[in-house]
Amino acid sequence: MVALVLLVGLALLAATGYAIFMAPSSRVFGRYPHRGPSAERVVALTFDDGPNEPYTGQIADALQARGIRATFFLVGRCVERFPEAATRLVEAGHVIGNHSYTHRFHTYLLPGRFDREVAHTQTVLTDLLGRTPALVRTPWLWRTPGVLRSLRRQRLQPVAGVFAHAAEVFQPDAARLARRAIAKARPGAILIFHDGFDGRGGDRAQTARATELTVDALIRRGYRFVTVDELLGVEAYRSG
Repeated sequence: MVALVLLVGLALLAATGYAIFMAPSSRVFGRYPHRGPSAERVVALTFDDGPNEPYTGQIADALQARGIRATFFLVGRCVERFPEAATRLVEAGHVIGNHSYTHRFHTYLLPGRFDREVAHTQTVLTDLLGRTPALVRTPWLWRTPGVLRSLRRQRLQPVAGVFAHAAEVFQPDAARLARRAIAKARPGAILIFHDGFDGRGGDRAQTARATELTVDALIRRGYRFVTVDELLGVEAYRSG
């Protein structure tokens, strides 16, 4: 009985922690938009943890074939691994955001480490792309008062969203992944896919295929696609 009570207590604690620190809609510590204000059938597609070839390229090909621009939140060390992929995204008109340098949770636990990760990734992206992102997505959507203060100091707009599929990390079948993403699409939605995994690469073939299936289904339903900055009415890149 004691063990059961303990397990229930731990589950409630974990659920409460998630709701406060990681849930897409959490505003406990301040504004971290997870959707746009539009009532029109518009959706912003976003991709995290890349670039990760060949999957980032496959997704970019699918979007280009359909005339769609998306927002890619890139991990600094992955940009250094695949600089051509990052450059290609910009050339294709996609918007680039900051997604930290290593995508490691311990960076939140060490004083000043997350600040430095974000600042270093800003440098990596600016040096390569010739423009400085104004958008950021914290790994796992983690937010605390300190994290949000850090982002404000660096003049970065945090962007959340809804995950296309909770089990995407395990790469479920593309059709299954797409069905869940389509079900989550609403006017003004920001959908989160992953073209990489925690900054370590990984097979994302199902995500690449699911992107095509999701986009085609939403087009048939009358949706159009915008970038996050367009949806939220903010700047994509810093001016000065």
